[in-house]
Amino acid sequence: MKNRDNFVDYVFAVNYDISRIQSESGEVVIEMVNKGFANRIAQKFFGRPKVSHITLEGIGGFVFTCIDGNRTVYEIGQMVRDKYGEEAEPLYERISVYMKKLEELGFISKI
Repeated sequence: MKNRDNFVDYVFAVNYDISRIQSESGEVVIEMVNKGFANRIAQKFFGRPKVSHITLEGIGGFVFTCIDGNRTVYEIGQMVRDKYGEEAEPLYERISVYMKKLEELGFISKI
């Protein structure tokens, strides 16, 4: 039998080791510590920073602030629709791609 999970029913949580700051303008800045052997080499020889700052603007920053470990993707989508209206369309396609990328980067995880 095929697994028929629906992405909008998933619940995500921000990983505990992610440090973030929200500016007054609504941008979310994630501070990512560059760990590992390759990163140490890049830091020593190529001047790479020990901490990278990744800015999430607009809808992306808003979605990130809505991820709390309790809300489903559907509920987050409704919050985005309420705030951004037609600007957010195609809503769930955008949110699913965005959240999958955040999960791939290790910023959030599926509960």
